Amino acid sequence: MRSRLPRTACLLRIIALCILLSHAAAYFGLTGREPLVLLPGPFSNEPPTGKAHLKQCEQMTLTRRQKRLCRREPGLAETLRESVRLSLLECRYQFRNERWNCSLDGRGSLLKRAFKETAFLLAVSSAALTHAIAKACSSGRMERCTCDDSPGIQHREAWQWGVCGDNLKYSTKFLKKFLGQKKVSKDLRAQVDAHNINVGIRLVKRGLETTCKCHGVSGSCAVRTCWKQLSPFHDTGRLLKNRYDAAVRVLSVTNAATGETELAGPHRHGQSPRTTDLVYLEDSPSFCRPSRYSPGTGSRSCAKDTSCQNLCCGRGYNTAMRLTSLSCHCQVRWCCHVECQTCVREEEVYTCKTA
Repeated sequence: MRSRLPRTACLLRIIALCILLSHAAAYFGLTGREPLVLLPGPFSNEPPTGKAHLKQCEQMTLTRRQKRLCRREPGLAETLRESVRLSLLECRYQFRNERWNCSLDGRGSLLKRAFKETAFLLAVSSAALTHAIAKACSSGRMERCTCDDSPGIQHREAWQWGVCGDNLKYSTKFLKKFLGQKKVSKDLRAQVDAHNINVGIRLVKRGLETTCKCHGVSGSCAVRTCWKQLSPFHDTGRLLKNRYDAAVRVLSVTNAATGETELAGPHRHGQSPRTTDLVYLEDSPSFCRPSRYSPGTGSRSCAKDTSCQNLCCGRGYNTAMRLTSLSCHCQVRWCCHVECQTCVREEEVYTCKTA
């Protein structure tokens, strides 16, 4: 299915950056066995200025209009790179035990199809961009925005607004301007992509919370310092993965009252999908064998009791022994020093057979 996507092209280009950066996954070390720890990116508190900032904008895969916006917003180029890093790491983490593990290296064909996986990529990219811009504002990495200063809390006279809140209001406003989303296309694929992009933005908004700290005599909380703070991006990624698991296949219908085309889910008696549903148009491939959509699951590590059966697609798995070093027999020495020995442990490793 061919599609003209003028209003979502920039997000597809941002995801293309993920393709170029996907080889860096080995450096980040996401094996699926450790808890998610987002590594700090190469970002400083001071936004790049002058020629350095302009050069970064020119090096990014953006439209001509987006490059103009980038040049006017010192710090935006770094923020865009941060959003790519966030979306790439989160995608790989959420799909670490799935047949498709977010590997896009050399397989951009997947982005041309309206699979559930494409829906997740668009949503996680827009969510990461929304999150990164809001955080960049509150940390001072972007010059044209600052902390959120509109708490909107009742009994405001009893509260003292303090610290630097994440500026989600500016983030969403700027994002609409950056994406150039003015009018929804009649093209079905464009509608689906726009819907999934908005799902990512909405789920970030859901994670905005008010955090407060008490001040006063004997902890009386006569005065509270409060600020708005986004939840960790990993929380948004987990919500998006849940939406992916429950994604709705849609088709296009004509609204009898307005004459406009709308998305409808056949499994919901023709009703429109919810605003937080990820939607898709065509069933995904199995991802078991190498194809233009994925490298397959051959040689992938798996857990014998939980993931090998599904991940290996019925081909079975190989078992090997591996020696690993770990700290053991640790003792606390007076007062604050811990001494440990190094133990070597033999463990079984399982990998999917290629044939």
